Amino acid sequence: MYFYIDESGNSGSNLFDLDQPYLYYGVLSSKFDLDIVAQQDVINLKNKLSVSELHANELGNGGLVRIIDDLGDIYQKYDIYFDCCRLNKKDFAIISFFDQVFDQGVNPAVPWNWYWTPLRYPLLLAIAELFDDDLANQAWKARININSKETETSLVDICEQILLKASCFSDKRLVEIISDAMKWVIKNPSEIGYNVHSKENILQVSPNITSFQSVIFMICHRIEQNQSSATKIIVDIQSQFNKSQNWLTKLYQNISNSTDTNLQIGPFLPSINLSNMPSIDIDYKSSDSNVGLQLVDIHLWICRRFLENKNLANSLNRFFAIQSENTLFDEISLTSISERWAKWFCELSNPLELDLQRATNFAN
Repeated sequence: MYFYIDESGNSGSNLFDLDQPYLYYGVLSSKFDLDIVAQQDVINLKNKLSVSELHANELGNGGLVRIIDDLGDIYQKYDIYFDCCRLNKKDFAIISFFDQVFDQGVNPAVPWNWYWTPLRYPLLLAIAELFDDDLANQAWKARININSKETETSLVDICEQILLKASCFSDKRLVEIISDAMKWVIKNPSEIGYNVHSKENILQVSPNITSFQSVIFMICHRIEQNQSSATKIIVDIQSQFNKSQNWLTKLYQNISNSTDTNLQIGPFLPSINLSNMPSIDIDYKSSDSNVGLQLVDIHLWICRRFLENKNLANSLNRFFAIQSENTLFDEISLTSISERWAKWFCELSNPLELDLQRATNFAN
């Protein structure tokens, strides 16, 4: 299979750009090499619009309406799928804080079962209620500050603010867990390892790389679904993040070569199956010379406007609705976490003896 990957809404390490609250990744896949088989089709579209490149932001609703039926034909002819991941940047700052500060592996005041089981999610959502935009911004700036002393000072201040706010919850056990965790960090800020230590590390903890993990999992799913393999993975050239994307891909490739490709980090937590992880290198291309990247750019533009309730022509809405029937969609946000796990807890039955044994084994 051939995969073409583009992103939208990139603001780097600035997570609080009001004009771009979300980061998107779009993945176009086909069993055909679109740069060969669809080349003439795309040339025809460009000739129809009198443009040298299909770039949705420049074409807008008016230009895309003129070619959207032809685009639908191309999708059908070459059996094209579109998948998408969306990340809420402000939520990501809070999630990042939680994963660093409440990690039971570094913060012994956090009970094991409140981090390594689904109980982590109601705890995360409770912590999120204590954050306003200013506090979330402060937490993120500390996270990407390479000066450890400054970070520790800021981290103590953040934890003191959370400690003061925690008493608002009626659940006494919840208050106790949050308070104990914050008090430990306030006394031991250097033990958390909260910040990064180089500019390169900033890229590795960025929302772009977290979202790119979802891209990798989507590719693995498509390969399994089609009982196929990856012939090419083409990513739009972006000098800022390509190196980190390559680092992450290599990391997962190394893990996939281990004896256990199904990673389970805790009982009932989502597992990661890397048995279909492609072993090929990513091919970085410029969209102006790549058919697949131009097509994914158009679809991602339509998808973003649809999800953000922005003006979208009726014919583009119809195209998106038809193609979305087979779309894989992943969202990284507090809302998606709440929706997924609220349902899971509501459907939870009493644990079986085997479940209790599994939990005991993880704890040990």
